Amino acid sequence: MTLPESPRIWVLADPRAGTAAQALGIAERLGEPFRRVDLAWGKLARLPLPFASLAGLTPEARAAFAPPWPELVISAGRRSAPVALWLKQKGARLVHCMRPGFGAARFDLLVIGRHDAPKPAPNILPILGAAHRISPERLAAARAEFAALAALPSPRVALLMGGPPRAEGMDPKVAGAITAKVAGFAGSVLATASRRTGRAAEEAMAAALAGHAHKLFRWGDAPPNPYAGFLAWADQVVVTGDSVSMLSEALATAGPVFIADPGGLGPRHQRLAQSLIEAGQARELAAAPAPFQRAALDESGRIAAEIRRRGLLG
Repeated sequence: MTLPESPRIWVLADPRAGTAAQALGIAERLGEPFRRVDLAWGKLARLPLPFASLAGLTPEARAAFAPPWPELVISAGRRSAPVALWLKQKGARLVHCMRPGFGAARFDLLVIGRHDAPKPAPNILPILGAAHRISPERLAAARAEFAALAALPSPRVALLMGGPPRAEGMDPKVAGAITAKVAGFAGSVLATASRRTGRAAEEAMAAALAGHAHKLFRWGDAPPNPYAGFLAWADQVVVTGDSVSMLSEALATAGPVFIADPGGLGPRHQRLAQSLIEAGQARELAAAPAPFQRAALDESGRIAAEIRRRGLLG
């Protein structure tokens, strides 16, 4: 899509890929050109800045902020909230994902996961999971790009393996046990690891898949990354409960979604899994492979529609 000289939508892209994907996924569903503003944090970003400011940014990142100013800003994460509110002073309307940390009433729309138990307010839109970039269009494109996956035996089960957020990789025994259980009921396994999985856990996955029809994409493997293709061709999805992003992306598919417990989940991730199960969108891995009916979830599309409905884009 060719960008106009001054896109009226800006996306504040946090350096963390999962956080940035929330804002980018919403912008992509609006169907308009937008400007991606990559954020880089300086030392002051470590502080809970309770005011509109660019002070948390590095000097290089601050240099990207210049008129003409946007009509709509989409952001995500606590650190980007002061930056978004600074742009509100320039006349922009604000859509923000996750709790901003302060000034909640000053945002035009706050998108907050139900697992975070947001209090009802006119500007709050509760959603299941988190916004992301796996749209129906992207799944269709990935199904065409990775059409060779159709040759693998059914049922094809996508296995999305995460890892502890603040630790040195997943326990290889846990990764191997989860993988072995999936291999036990899958016709073929479409397995992918994340940057948090770790090499030892990837080796355990590979060992558990030996002798089974599978594709294994390890973190750092040469592109193209088949992640979206795995989702597009999966008859079922198994995802570890430590990744908000992967859990939410799995729900974009139409087949059964099962949540694997890697152990050590904090209260927030436990609440997320419970919210998805209570909504009928997922079940625990112990219930697999028993099928169940669910509709593909498109929360990013719903958010985009709500932005239009509220007139936030004029």
